[in-house]
Amino acid sequence: MSSHETLSAASNDRKARLAQLKSLKRKAPPTDDSEPASTTDSTALTVPSTSTDLTRSKSPDIAATILSGRNYDPETRNAKLGFASPPPGANSANTLEAKAAELAIATKEQQAKEAADDKGLDFTKLQPKKPNWDLKRDYEAKVREGGLDVQLENAIARLVRERVEARKKEREVKVGKVRGEGDEEGQEVGMEGSELVEAMHLKEREDEEERRRDADEEEEAEGDVS
Repeated sequence: MSSHETLSAASNDRKARLAQLKSLKRKAPPTDDSEPASTTDSTALTVPSTSTDLTRSKSPDIAATILSGRNYDPETRNAKLGFASPPPGANSANTLEAKAAELAIATKEQQAKEAADDKGLDFTKLQPKKPNWDLKRDYEAKVREGGLDVQLENAIARLVRERVEARKKEREVKVGKVRGEGDEEGQEVGMEGSELVEAMHLKEREDEEERRRDADEEEEAEGDVS
């Protein structure tokens, strides 16, 4: 027999053994810790007759050592379909959906609390504003900007002084006493303090009358509302 025939017979024999080994691999379930024997050495390869006689070497999985495992699952020996476990650092309480649910629950609780505490609007406690409240507001702003407060106070003081002097002259006419120049000077000096006191009293009376008028207007407005 020639060498060519010997090589072809060995090749056919090797192909038959490989086909038989593949059929045994399909029938036997895959395990994690056991792998089929290496087929690189054709001389050391032995084909068992049954699946129970198949010997497997305790070698590490080549796919698990070479592949990163990010998209390949060594257990199923196939591509990964989605996440088998939550990604690291993922917290269900920090997601937008969880926060939106918390806000919805808090809003519902607040609405329920407001509905329970809502007793209706008490119209008896409402106080309407005066008809000229906006005019008064604008007027006060202009007065503050233009410095009319000082002028108004000076005018009031001047009017009070004129009234005091007029009353003083009336008293002098009623008494009908004629005094000397020295007495007149002393009287003028002595009346300065009394004029100031009388002016203060007059200003207080005017303020009191103004407050009374405001109170009367508020009572009238409340009576119209009721």
